[in-house]
Amino acid sequence: MATASGRHFLQIPGPTNVPDNVLRAISAPTIDHRGPEFRELVVGLLDEVKPVFGTTRPVVILPSSGTGAWEAALVNTLSPGDRVLCFETGHFATLWQDMARGLGLTVDFVPGDWRHGVDPDAVAERLAADTAHEIKAVCVVHNETSTGVTSRIADVRRAIDSTGHPALYLVDTISSLGSIDYRHDEWGVDVTVAGSQKGLMLPPGLGFNAVSDKALRASRDAGLTRSYFDWAPILDANERGFFPYTPATNLLYGLREALRMLDAEGLPNVFARHTRHAEATRAAVRAWGLDVLCLDEREHSGALTAVLLPEEHDADQVRRIILDRFDMSLGAGLGKLTGRIFRIGHLGHFNDLTLAGTLAGVQMGLSLAGVKVDPAGVAAALQRLERP
Repeated sequence: MATASGRHFLQIPGPTNVPDNVLRAISAPTIDHRGPEFRELVVGLLDEVKPVFGTTRPVVILPSSGTGAWEAALVNTLSPGDRVLCFETGHFATLWQDMARGLGLTVDFVPGDWRHGVDPDAVAERLAADTAHEIKAVCVVHNETSTGVTSRIADVRRAIDSTGHPALYLVDTISSLGSIDYRHDEWGVDVTVAGSQKGLMLPPGLGFNAVSDKALRASRDAGLTRSYFDWAPILDANERGFFPYTPATNLLYGLREALRMLDAEGLPNVFARHTRHAEATRAAVRAWGLDVLCLDEREHSGALTAVLLPEEHDADQVRRIILDRFDMSLGAGLGKLTGRIFRIGHLGHFNDLTLAGTLAGVQMGLSLAGVKVDPAGVAAALQRLERP
């Protein structure tokens, strides 16, 4: 059994570990959300959050999970019966298209094997065939949290542009924002969806929409029912430094501190750190003799690694043993990957020694679970970590 000493290793791909100084910021006394001190906080935050998205355009902050930010993206830009193009890259992409159907949209859902990202050629083919421009939006998950596969957002943008199609481009960055290079403006994204609990190093509770001018224009004519998630009153209140309803005040304190941490490290350095930790993790997995779920070298996630076990082994049993013996939580396989994979989160507030300890615990747990692995796995990761 695990002892009670030491900190729990939370190595799921979100919610992630919250830094102590962010926790201290959140614990500050609550202030009047209609007073001058709060106005000063909000005015600063609305500018400070933009570089993380790679945008100079508005970022809407919602008191919600990432799922609420999904809904906001859809209801503010689309009308009942509109066609949207979605891609089966994993569990969360599937949930997003389920939501779209539930809201009364017509979904073209392109099947996938959960081991690859969105194929830009397939995007171009579908849009080129839509000569009547019935497809109103293309919905893509940047980093599929259930698989550790990252779609090539800039390539998809080029595919859309190659057809001259006017569809909106909606992108989920819930598990990539603040961890993997992302450029809302440069890549021509119309709505970027995000959440607070992963690369932004906060507890769950804040959702985000970065919004292009094209998306704002679309929102004026969108016909889906919206109230709580309506951008218009939020943006109007934001102009004065407030919100149209009670905001998650203390999470906003934490967001300000998290943004300062990311700025101090420098976003290019943040992205390089995540890439390096992902490379070290894959080195360990391959040295163990196991398979990384992602099959395309261009699409490996910097935020997490999904490890595929041989069919005779239950990944959930491996996770149970690791939790019991080493007090470490790993991500479960979701949907059709249940019991087939486990996921190692290496994003957010994370460093070399944390990764080394994580991989040591995984290696010991695999051995205890009867999975035959080469014990050189951790050494392979350390060799990568020794280099910048």
